[in-house]
Amino acid sequence: MIPLYHDFTGQTVLVFGGGPVGARKARRFAVEARVVVVSPEFDEGSDWETDETAAGEIAPVRARPTPDDVGAWIERSDPALVVAATDDDAVNDAVAAAARERDLLVNRADSSSVESDDTASARVRDAVVPATVADGDVRVAISTDGRSPALAKYLRERIESEVEGAEAMAELTGELRAELRASNLDPSARRDAIRAVVRDPLVWKALRTGASNPRREATRVIRNTTGGDRWTWE
Repeated sequence: MIPLYHDFTGQTVLVFGGGPVGARKARRFAVEARVVVVSPEFDEGSDWETDETAAGEIAPVRARPTPDDVGAWIERSDPALVVAATDDDAVNDAVAAAARERDLLVNRADSSSVESDDTASARVRDAVVPATVADGDVRVAISTDGRSPALAKYLRERIESEVEGAEAMAELTGELRAELRASNLDPSARRDAIRAVVRDPLVWKALRTGASNPRREATRVIRNTTGGDRWTWE
């Protein structure tokens, strides 16, 4: 599979299944999308509320769809993505089949144990929700193609500390890139300067701890890299 990011803003995600897995999927997609969850019961131990920063919402619908009903639910919701997260294999099979018939993305909670008869065509539309480490808009996604969730979790925990401060670094280097483009430096020198900033441990320390001024540290790096005195702290 080829990893891609998908913007679900203003779109609908349809989740079949109201257990812990369905709740987790719903909260994940509600960060951007409106999520409709269809289930005869909803896990009382799960949090069905969206975070106040979420752009979407979760709409639980209490119903027990049969395999024959799945297509009608999809037509009614007009989703961009369909999630099969029930404890009924027949319903999950029907959800995956109905989504693929309509060329919709489909995510199966039990995809590691299910093989399609037409793997080549099905995989194009299958969506894996990977373990994710995020700091603001900077995200790292980890997937083992469903083979080892334990490994994905372990790698996520290892990467979390490395990503701390990445959002602030992205903001800082974005500003510096714009300023460098307005200078008389050639493109190669500008790229080298930004790469040097990103690799400098003192810039990272300043961003993470506030022990010094990040922009001042970045200015130092750029001046050392370009050999110029244009970049002074203001």
